[in-house]
Amino acid sequence: MERTITGLELFCDNFPDRLKDARLGILCHAASIDASYRHCIDRISRIPGCRIGAIFGPQHGLFGQTQDNMVEWEDTIHPVLNVPVFSLYGAVRKPDSAMLAEIDALVIDLQDVGARPYTYLWTMKLCMEACGEAGIPVWVLDRPNPIAAIGFDGPVLSPEYFSFVGGAAIPLCHRMTIGEAASLLGQEYCSSTELHVVSMRNWHRNSVWSDTGLPWVLPSPNMPTLDTALVYPGMVLLEATNLSEGRGTTRPFELIGAPYLDAATLITWLKKQPVSGCIFREHNFIPAFQKWKDRYCRGIQIHITSIRDYRPVSTTVALLAAVVDIAGDRFTFNNPPYEYETEKMPFDILSGDDTLRNLLVRNRADMTIRDRWKESYRDFLELFDDIALYPE
Repeated sequence: MERTITGLELFCDNFPDRLKDARLGILCHAASIDASYRHCIDRISRIPGCRIGAIFGPQHGLFGQTQDNMVEWEDTIHPVLNVPVFSLYGAVRKPDSAMLAEIDALVIDLQDVGARPYTYLWTMKLCMEACGEAGIPVWVLDRPNPIAAIGFDGPVLSPEYFSFVGGAAIPLCHRMTIGEAASLLGQEYCSSTELHVVSMRNWHRNSVWSDTGLPWVLPSPNMPTLDTALVYPGMVLLEATNLSEGRGTTRPFELIGAPYLDAATLITWLKKQPVSGCIFREHNFIPAFQKWKDRYCRGIQIHITSIRDYRPVSTTVALLAAVVDIAGDRFTFNNPPYEYETEKMPFDILSGDDTLRNLLVRNRADMTIRDRWKESYRDFLELFDDIALYPE
């Protein structure tokens, strides 16, 4: 199979004439590299006739320096190019007019992981909104969705639950690339934005990461491996509970636990459920930071055995239903605030609305919920068919 050629490589090799001598803004992060590990700032700055006016960074900073959620970072100056580096996870999340005054066009090159709560999509949406208001065109350089081989999974987000961890009516596991997501956002939410998507070559939606021939660079500090990305669309829900999702360990989102958890009973319970593509193994741990810091957590590790059979959100629903049944009132849902939302329950803005949480509270969540999710995909799938750039 031929190596996937990313939007970054195609953009640099075929630099648009209209951008020559324009002042470019670049929204990027540590994983914005080409197949030879060259960062997009280095590549774009070397294009003849290209001028960089400003750089923007999302959550976790330009090079992944801020470890945890809600650790903001401040503006700085790029040490080589001597241009401003603006934080979009600090005083603002949407670039203001003073930031945009430095640029004539915005180039976005972010590695997304295919899960709705991952904030890079919503930083992109806010940038598209701001650029649309300012009359600044946007180029999105497409990259693979590393978990696109997994089917659609999880609830569609209800508009009344939009937040910084979800700003479009899409499922938790949505199968779109960041370029396709930009097209959907432009069509449905940012229609005044002049949008250009530089699509990839040699990528199929059912590809796994090893098919691409591209290097993996962690797109955020707690996304170290492909295995992490595979489990993340479901296990991110644990951030809104008093279960540790493995932050503070070397296997975030793959390790799950709490001091009160009976891991052996949990595994026995899960073996009776219709989950597929994974196995659970008892694995205890002590988080170095975040929930249950320095406390001995009884827990499990999830191991993916078949990517295409695995359903991350459905699996997490089975896991949470088991924990509710086994742990009783020792298990709790966290109250706000969470990721700039101060009123709605964190679990609800992550999952899509309050339906799943209420089912879990009443001990009535089971795998039949997947049929409801599938029914709710109809409008989204019509949009998906419109914006899809790649074959299966």
